[in-house]
Amino acid sequence: MECFRLSDLEDRREIEGNLYLQFLSKEKLSVGVYKLKAGVIDPQNPHKEDEVYYVVQGRAKIRVGTERKEVSPGSIIYVGAGVNHKFIDIKEDLEVLVFFAPAHTPS
Repeated sequence: MECFRLSDLEDRREIEGNLYLQFLSKEKLSVGVYKLKAGVIDPQNPHKEDEVYYVVQGRAKIRVGTERKEVSPGSIIYVGAGVNHKFIDIKEDLEVLVFFAPAHTPS
């Protein structure tokens, strides 16, 4: 079993100085934490893997293909592999858990 505390992961992510910290990687699944400050532009590009976002904190919109939705704590968003997507109009610092299947190899 592996068990993680979100506050510890956030500390690690901040120390490393990255927007994204992958903290679990198995053959068929990887999980990370992604954080964007209010007002910034989300730099991500489409991924080769399916992904699910779970919004832990913050408020923003997400654009997936041509659709836009408001997201806030508790929102769960599915994005298919290869689909263009970005968080936009980030009103409050956004912290998101990201689940990739199969496992994602960050660049």
